Amino acid sequence: MTTPHPTRKRTTWISNFGVQVIIGLIVGLVLGFIARKNNKNNDWLTNALEAIGDTYVQLLKLLIPLLVFTAVVTSIANLRKVTNAARLAVSTLMWFAITAFFSVVAGIIVALLIKPGENTTIDPSNAADPSKVGSWFGFLESIVPVNFLGLSASATDSGAININFNVLQILILSLAIGIAAIQSGKAAEPFFAFNESLLAIIQKVLWWIIRLAPVGTAALIAHAIASYGWEALGSLGKFVIAVYLGLALVLGIIYPAVLRFARIPVIGFYRRIAPVTSLGFVTRSSMGVMPVTQRVSEQALGVPREYASFAIPLGATTKMDGCAAVYPAVAAIFVSQFYGVSLDFTDYLLIIFVSVIGSAATAGTTGATVMLTLTLSTLGLPLAGVGLLLAVEPIIDMGRTAVNVTGQALVAAVVSKRAGILNEQVWNHD
Repeated sequence: MTTPHPTRKRTTWISNFGVQVIIGLIVGLVLGFIARKNNKNNDWLTNALEAIGDTYVQLLKLLIPLLVFTAVVTSIANLRKVTNAARLAVSTLMWFAITAFFSVVAGIIVALLIKPGENTTIDPSNAADPSKVGSWFGFLESIVPVNFLGLSASATDSGAININFNVLQILILSLAIGIAAIQSGKAAEPFFAFNESLLAIIQKVLWWIIRLAPVGTAALIAHAIASYGWEALGSLGKFVIAVYLGLALVLGIIYPAVLRFARIPVIGFYRRIAPVTSLGFVTRSSMGVMPVTQRVSEQALGVPREYASFAIPLGATTKMDGCAAVYPAVAAIFVSQFYGVSLDFTDYLLIIFVSVIGSAATAGTTGATVMLTLTLSTLGLPLAGVGLLLAVEPIIDMGRTAVNVTGQALVAAVVSKRAGILNEQVWNHD
């Protein structure tokens, strides 16, 4: 007598979104090594992988302005039913700072032990001033919306027009409009209803895009391997090792400690968040992964939608333990060692301060390079040192972004758990 149970179990396993992303990652590794091994004869494969990967990231970013606006306005309407909304916001910022503090300390410790800037064979002629520099006044400038959706346009050397958006500006504008709508009373009820309806439509379209993640993952990781390989490491291999060791400490020690403190199962968290971490690694874009981060936080971790709609966009803009904590700490110490500039205890305190507070100062133009320039200028180190590290930027950016997006989801889950609003049924159902 036959039984359908094995078939049903196999179908459930293969249809799991996280499993599909991992399969895409494995397929991408195979394609990447094939493309790199026969690069001269397979330029078409490398080009195809690049086109597919870039298209997928572009699709992920497509509806982010509308998603943030409608989600935040709708969450404000729903937060009227929550009495501790202000406490949730304060707790979110507090855990942002706590995890950033321990992450930058991990980066400093690793850099001091490995000493990546000593005895390096890197060519000093590679030093060059960066095109973008972090500023302590940048935060004030970045939060003022330039238009209704925080959109901006810039022309490239080829004449093409790039359209960009500033999520922090969209978040501030959405909060202001949502609060104004609440104060408008009954007149705003149709507006809230429209927003909620539009949000449901946007989330449905985004889920269609997210379902393409296995394909996007395969293309992105394959193109990364085909393009960078190991040759790019060169004389900066020690620096790359230091950065990845710092990131490993965050993922393997700091985050698990925070999860245990909040009484959240460590293995269960990482299993649920695996699609977000892997997508962050291959896309190198916190903004691009943000829709996935929010969906997984809500539907796998059990973070309430009302809170996730606030915490995840804010985290995608300012919560970056990889780019704004580990990396600038290791890179600043590398630059100081390369130029023979001694750092004392006060300088290390400044690195910690910039990493914990400074990510807000680069919000809107957030990037690891911008954050590094803020750190270097605060310490009085040569900004030209940024150019020394550009050769390995894509390689380390993969690990940095994976940590960024994991930390964003972690804080949302921890705050929800400690506030007693985490949906245990959603967690247990996954």
